[in-house]
Amino acid sequence: GAVMDLERSPLALPFPEIPPIAGVTLRIARAQYKQWDRCDLTYVELAEGTSVAGVFTRNVCCSTEVELGREQVKAGRARALVVNAGNSNAFTGYRGREAVEQIMEQVADHLGCTPQEVFVSSTGVIGVPLPMDKARSGVSAVLEAETCSWEQAAATIGTTDTFEKGAVAQAVIGEKRITVGGIIKGSGMIAPDMATMLGYVFTDAAVEPAFLQQCLSAANGETFSCITVDSDTSTSDTVLAFATGKAGNAPLSSFGDPGAEAFAAAIHDVCSQLAHLVVRDGEGAQKFIEVRVSGAVSDESARKVGLAIANSPLVKTAIAGGDANWGRIVMAVGKAGEPADRDKLSIGFGGVWAARDGLPLADYDEAPVAEHLQGREVNMEVDLGLGDGRATVWTCDLTHGYISINADYRS
Repeated sequence: GAVMDLERSPLALPFPEIPPIAGVTLRIARAQYKQWDRCDLTYVELAEGTSVAGVFTRNVCCSTEVELGREQVKAGRARALVVNAGNSNAFTGYRGREAVEQIMEQVADHLGCTPQEVFVSSTGVIGVPLPMDKARSGVSAVLEAETCSWEQAAATIGTTDTFEKGAVAQAVIGEKRITVGGIIKGSGMIAPDMATMLGYVFTDAAVEPAFLQQCLSAANGETFSCITVDSDTSTSDTVLAFATGKAGNAPLSSFGDPGAEAFAAAIHDVCSQLAHLVVRDGEGAQKFIEVRVSGAVSDESARKVGLAIANSPLVKTAIAGGDANWGRIVMAVGKAGEPADRDKLSIGFGGVWAARDGLPLADYDEAPVAEHLQGREVNMEVDLGLGDGRATVWTCDLTHGYISINADYRS
């Protein structure tokens, strides 16, 4: 159901079996925010008492949905989520805000909750106010719709996605087995300070909002904030986590609670899977690239160096062409604005060092590296030789396909 009949990404993974999660009900409908033959409105009803946490874009031209969402998560409670696809409602001023408030009120009336417990996200073209009449009739339709599958919900939030993206993990808290499931959309305008466009994580675990936020923020730092497709931070980036409490475990409020570590690991696992799926659907992507940086002065410094490499068009085009041009990586490290020393730098591909301590290896054999770069999954290793800081970031290559998609997006 992609907007542009794009070919499925060669890096796509099959949609996982996500079981029903108690307290989460999924529905979809057609609001027809664009002229297209598909569902474009997703509605998730959440049980009373559901905790919520969120991480949002730092793009200062963010949408009303993001501004409101940031405020709403502070109260820590949610009863519903509404996602509009086809119109991002960003850069639309008061008219855009009115439409969002109308949706919140309409759903709140239906559920008998406050509008602040209704979370709204929108994705699609920037600068066109969400049409209020379509929003109203779409919400009316979706409230009455049949329930749907996780895969249908994932398809409905997509825009330029070429495949549905979902993830699942389980953990044991006390005697209770809990499930964490998530769906995400995003394939371009993807860069840190949230690199997905829109992601939603749901669990039946009982978790206090503050601890849910702690787990989500920690996971975000090592997953969504470590992926990049094109260095452009979207105006709408949002990841929300909802915990319904229906599993019946003793509510988690800190890492001191039994099962808290296992729960945090499950959240991290789902966020990691979702983040990688976004990169695998990077516009025009033919290769999934992992950049491992070590030897930095700090973990944060390592992340910045990794992102400088992962965002370099020269590095990404070299990988697209299967060229082990490590000079381009030296350039990217040098421009990162982080401590680095040319004479301590080591660079490798697929487990083979090409340069060590600032010099090409005397016996460097490019054949195994060239073979590694022909594959769909490319690993790059950079050791700065300065300290213990390390980070891993993920990106994709930059191909003609990226330009074709983005030169033709609005037509």
